[in-house]
Amino acid sequence: MLQLPETPRPAKVLASLEEAYEQCRQITAHYAKTFYLGTLLMPPEKRRGIWAIYVWCRLTDELVDGPQASQTTTDTLDRWEQQLESIFAGQPREDLDLALVDTVRRYGLDIQPFRDMIAGQRMDLVRNRYQTFEELRLYCYRVAGTVGLMSAQIMGIEVFCDRLQAPWSRPQILNDSATTIDQAVALGIANQLTNILRDVGEDARRGRIYLPLEDLTAFDYTEADLLQGVIDDRWRAFMQFQIYRARQFFAQAEAGISTLEQDARWPVWTALILYRQILDVIEQNQYDVFNRRAYVPGIRKWMSLPLAWLKSL
Repeated sequence: MLQLPETPRPAKVLASLEEAYEQCRQITAHYAKTFYLGTLLMPPEKRRGIWAIYVWCRLTDELVDGPQASQTTTDTLDRWEQQLESIFAGQPREDLDLALVDTVRRYGLDIQPFRDMIAGQRMDLVRNRYQTFEELRLYCYRVAGTVGLMSAQIMGIEVFCDRLQAPWSRPQILNDSATTIDQAVALGIANQLTNILRDVGEDARRGRIYLPLEDLTAFDYTEADLLQGVIDDRWRAFMQFQIYRARQFFAQAEAGISTLEQDARWPVWTALILYRQILDVIEQNQYDVFNRRAYVPGIRKWMSLPLAWLKSL
């Protein structure tokens, strides 16, 4: 019997580029209010590129940490990585892809940090414990440090360096030879460590412990204690150590801001100062991250803007 050829499916009609960027702006403003505030201090073209990156990162994170996360498999992430390859090939599949395609073209972004972030989501599919800080640092690099690498070329580095091609899975952080790129990674790691400390209780209720188990042991604090939300001298000493470590990464990140182009320094200083204040709130809450969520009040955020501006000069 003669087989009629299949009627080809019509290509999906995508939004305009302006509409795609506007969708990215709205998503960023809705889900990342503090971060969005910082982006408004950037020139329009740069802020649009940062919104495009933020939205891709958020969609990537939601694959394993969003409402439909239970349906995510390695095949899901394989398909997501294939869509990423299409974006970098200039072939958008969805409306939001358009903004990232344009950002990649404008700034010549490297695909490797994006691949590394997907690798971090693969870790979340198979792991809910980290024995050592080195293991955790690799995870933090993949899911957050990569954002610094994605953003660096958009922010602009006054004295650009070849280290953007550094070994992605083994970033050299907190050493005397650290470059601007290392410091950009350090800010992402500092932010992720802060997230982990803020979200201890929420993560524990989901069966996840991102704190290094070897550190818990060193302070004679057990997994059972953590899952029960025990707050005592052991826990307070443990949290003081973790906060000190996160602040070291923030300090490392500070050194790189002065190498950014002038119009990027104020928003980056603002983001750093605001995020670091979460650690202050955890201390003010007496390290109770089981029952109280640490957040920076709006008035305190606005008061941070002049300080960030002064530091950016």
